[in-house]
Amino acid sequence: MKIFDYMSKYGYEQLVFCHDKTTGLRAIIAIHDTTLGPALGGTRMWNYETEEDAILDVLRLARGMTYKAAAAGLNLGGGKAVIIGDPRKDKSEEMWRAFGRFVQSLNGRYITAEDVGTTVQDMDFINLETDYVTGVSASSGSSGDPSPKTAYGVFRGLLATANELWGSDDIQGKVVAVQGVGSVGYYLCQYLHEAGAKLVVCDINQEAVERAVKEFGAKAVEPDAIYDVECDFFAPCALGAVVNDDTVNRFKCKAIAGSANNVLAEDRHGDMLHEKGILYAPDYVINAGGLMNVADELKGYNEERAMATVATIYDNIAKVYAISKRDGIPSYRAADRMAEERIEALGRIRSNFIRR
Repeated sequence: MKIFDYMSKYGYEQLVFCHDKTTGLRAIIAIHDTTLGPALGGTRMWNYETEEDAILDVLRLARGMTYKAAAAGLNLGGGKAVIIGDPRKDKSEEMWRAFGRFVQSLNGRYITAEDVGTTVQDMDFINLETDYVTGVSASSGSSGDPSPKTAYGVFRGLLATANELWGSDDIQGKVVAVQGVGSVGYYLCQYLHEAGAKLVVCDINQEAVERAVKEFGAKAVEPDAIYDVECDFFAPCALGAVVNDDTVNRFKCKAIAGSANNVLAEDRHGDMLHEKGILYAPDYVINAGGLMNVADELKGYNEERAMATVATIYDNIAKVYAISKRDGIPSYRAADRMAEERIEALGRIRSNFIRR
């Protein structure tokens, strides 16, 4: 892998390799773009097969965070960290504290958080060595479980999508097929039910399905059958890549809007949805509520302020659709363009030197 060629092609600023012999720490921190502010992104712990796999993953994830933060209207850049190891057996307080010191050494250019394979307890250990961490325990000023906020943001984006389709964000009687009713999916169902929507749900966890049926009067279907449901909205809230060659022609919905990451298996599937007339709410725009919520911790967490920020996802999704129509491009491309335009505009404003 030609790392510098890859970094140059996609505009990365920094790739940091962190090693601590005593604790066995092997970590990589990628900082993609800090035009808008310090790079914020979680630390993922995974047993990668090769070091190159870890490098590619952290680079890809960091770039995604740049676009997510920019599209969310946050004054943050994109970064990510990965730790090579088995999260079930390779963790220790000493390792996390060693990693925290590496984060501290970047002097605020990178702010970490939870991700796959990491927990609140891990963040608390990191917090012993650096203040550049979010998602710590509530006793340390954390915002707690981000799932309800992520769900609220998805709900707001779904309302904006309804307004784009019908000129009204009243979803009374609209049918929403929710794929995955665990943490975020459950709270989304709660918001949808309160708004008068009719729910069709699936999940590999039967208890989660039964809860949605009992509490929200949802209709349950088998996991694979969810793609064939005639509905107004398909809301993927579990796996990624659910819009793929096998499913794209099965959808009987008017729009796709959910909390899952990387919903499109490939960009061309976004083009196919556009051609079929199915409106797609780009995942990293509509599911940014969790990021917005933890970002508020950097100012001293205030839930009312955080929820007001999450509510702006309605406007962000509406802007995506406006750009899509303006430029005659699919919505997933419009989301990228919205993020890039904000970075470019603020980059010009910030080009004049100010001594600190």
